Amino acid sequence: MSYSIAEAARRSGLSIDTLRYYERISLVDPPARDAGGRRAYSDADLTWLEFLTKLRTTGMPIKSMREYASLRRHGNASSGRRRAILVEQRRAVAERIAELQSCMAILDYKITNYEQIERNLIGTNPSVEEISA
Repeated sequence: MSYSIAEAARRSGLSIDTLRYYERISLVDPPARDAGGRRAYSDADLTWLEFLTKLRTTGMPIKSMREYASLRRHGNASSGRRRAILVEQRRAVAERIAELQSCMAILDYKITNYEQIERNLIGTNPSVEEISA
């Protein structure tokens, strides 16, 4: 299947400008061109864009993504270094998750505390509706 740049942008969730930028910085290989000279993205291109989007979502720096993309072009010979990049990113993601879980625990504690304060206020200061009931 072949997709125009607009369709590839829609399907990938990236903007047309981002697709062109990724091409310019060599994150993606230049896509094939149709008879009119327009970019024609393949399913494989979209799969790669999806992976790049996941890497960005994990917070991977563009510099590391570029290294990974460059190594990918070398095939299986670069698998060790590519794996190392992903292992390091996974470690960073695990640290971020732990940090966020700690933040969540504090939020849960504070929310529970405020719920208790509100229950105590209602118990000591009945509303008009409660008085008339």
